[in-house]
Amino acid sequence: MTSRAEALQNNYEARPDPQDLTSNPDPSQNSSTDVDYEPHPERSIKIPPEREKVIKSITSLYSGSASEEDMQVYAQEAIYDDPWSYCDTRYKIAGQWYGIPKVMASSKTFATEVVENKPELIVFKMQQEYTPRVVHFSKKVNSLVSLTLDDQGKVKYHKDMWNDKDYSHEGLGKVMKTLNGDHLTKITRPPGDL
Repeated sequence: MTSRAEALQNNYEARPDPQDLTSNPDPSQNSSTDVDYEPHPERSIKIPPEREKVIKSITSLYSGSASEEDMQVYAQEAIYDDPWSYCDTRYKIAGQWYGIPKVMASSKTFATEVVENKPELIVFKMQQEYTPRVVHFSKKVNSLVSLTLDDQGKVKYHKDMWNDKDYSHEGLGKVMKTLNGDHLTKITRPPGDL
């Protein structure tokens, strides 16, 4: 029997090809894995205003907004998947975003570049700068973000890839990601009605 999370994953998880979507025509600009996650906003694919609003809400969450309004971009049953977390409800996803202001002195989105726009999918490169509260050392991180949308335009699957490898949903790594997703809400305490 398939769990609700597995059904969401099977139906909505995008598996973008990082090399195809991001490799630079000048090979010297690519990493050793032939990907270039650094966004170039001037190359961004034009998208309709309602899609721009989705990206704005997502980048606001990355930047520490932790707002209920921005969280409404997600469907009630949605998945967030990155190297550290696997969350299978909007409430658990909120636990991740409500944690940003608690652990980061600042988090800023510097640039985005939409590289794919389909009826059910938006894929964009993003550059985010994180400054942890403890060490106050800023680090810029480039990533490839894919958002799979339902027919109401709500995010059903949010994947944040930090390198050229797609995620496995098996083994110890998956267990650790799921534990983080399942239990972070106990610390970050997002509003219960999300």
